[in-house]
Amino acid sequence: MSYDLHAVIADQEILHVVTRALPAARLVSIGQGLSLMPMTDALCEAVADGSGDGAWGFQRLPRGFEKVLADWSSEGPVAYVEAEYFGGVGEQRAAVWDAGTIVLAPLHVAEGEPFPPAGGPVSQALRRLGVVAGPAEDEFSAVGLDRHRHNGAWVS
Repeated sequence: MSYDLHAVIADQEILHVVTRALPAARLVSIGQGLSLMPMTDALCEAVADGSGDGAWGFQRLPRGFEKVLADWSSEGPVAYVEAEYFGGVGEQRAAVWDAGTIVLAPLHVAEGEPFPPAGGPVSQALRRLGVVAGPAEDEFSAVGLDRHRHNGAWVS
């Protein structure tokens, strides 16, 4: 089975305000006061500055959009996360901006690498957003990122 997620995650009020001018943005509440904005094809096209995809090694982060995320973070922390798995093998990437600057450098755990003691990149980013995990879960499952297996399912 496969899993893919490419999304912006932030406080639901912040995302609601900053995406008003983005008709392609679709927001989904994921709990603990956060919302997820999947990077759909339509959204990627709407925010792309024409210089291509793959900023900072991310697969779906349009070049130039990291500047927008930095601007949005003037309201509070904003994360960009990616996770791709097939048959239990895959990789994660994440970064967090706050007050206009990057506060969690782009983290990457490649296929076959173990997570560091601090947890996977997505869980570390969620922790920076204030997510609290219970005793038998990590931040990833605490906000239900395992609810859907594919990026598009978040908006369907």
